[in-house]
Amino acid sequence: MPTVKQKITPNLWFDRQAEQASNFYTSIFKNSRIGRITRYTKAGFEVHGMPEGTVLTVEFEIEGQKFIGLNGGPLFKFNPSISFLVACDSKKEVDAIWEGLSEGGTALMELGEYPFSERYGWTQDRYGLSCQVMFMGDRKIGQKITPTLMFVGEQSGKAEAAVKFYTSVFHKAKTGDILRYGKGEEPEKEGTIKHAAFMLENQGFAAMDSAREHKFTFNEAISLMVECKTQKEIDYYWEKLIADGGQEGVCGWLKDKFGISWQVAPTVINEMLRDRDKEKVERVTNAFLKMKKFDIAELKRAYEGALI
Repeated sequence: MPTVKQKITPNLWFDRQAEQASNFYTSIFKNSRIGRITRYTKAGFEVHGMPEGTVLTVEFEIEGQKFIGLNGGPLFKFNPSISFLVACDSKKEVDAIWEGLSEGGTALMELGEYPFSERYGWTQDRYGLSCQVMFMGDRKIGQKITPTLMFVGEQSGKAEAAVKFYTSVFHKAKTGDILRYGKGEEPEKEGTIKHAAFMLENQGFAAMDSAREHKFTFNEAISLMVECKTQKEIDYYWEKLIADGGQEGVCGWLKDKFGISWQVAPTVINEMLRDRDKEKVERVTNAFLKMKKFDIAELKRAYEGALI
């Protein structure tokens, strides 16, 4: 199976179960595989507290969608504000995937028939990750797994503004079909987004509003990693995504004005962190732990052993 090429990659924050979880997900879906693995070094132990050799990240692919599992510790937990819609071409496929994902998990919407699908269910799996499994009927399936953003609480009603914002920042972007709430669907506000499809870098995403009472909102447990080849690209996405009220984080992380977490990362760092020379890896790690926005030139100097 060829390596998936995509600009934006969902990054899933686990405590220490990234490897276990990636094996779980790839066992459920037919077209899937485990990819590259990076490991913690001695560098930064006082920050992350992970023993040397512990798995740092695991790349895995499911049905044409690349994910990265990160062992980051117990700081953040998944919630349904970001879920993954799995599009199925048969009810039998829905049942099989639901059975796998729901084992040891909790149903948020029980598997059954709904006005929008003859076979659908929303589950929070054993790791807390939310997936919607849906029979698409006669609808064409362009992308098997679609990240879905749900705007709740203070962000409720902002889904349309978010879609406009993201499609203005990213290239090869467009807004697709939009379904709005109508009269009599209280507590939802008439005209807000029931479901909106949009494309960023030719990748499908979805957004929805919910005015119902929820005890969660966006957090760092799921971030969207933008992989950049040049410093110019990093500078562009960093400045665009933190505009109008976003917040800078560390190590390439930021939050946009809607509270969604992004990572703006150089592709070159992947090769650096997989180098067999532990001293190079430690120097690069020590360098990026001091950064907010990534600086490719500084990372290269650290990698080569130059003073920084």
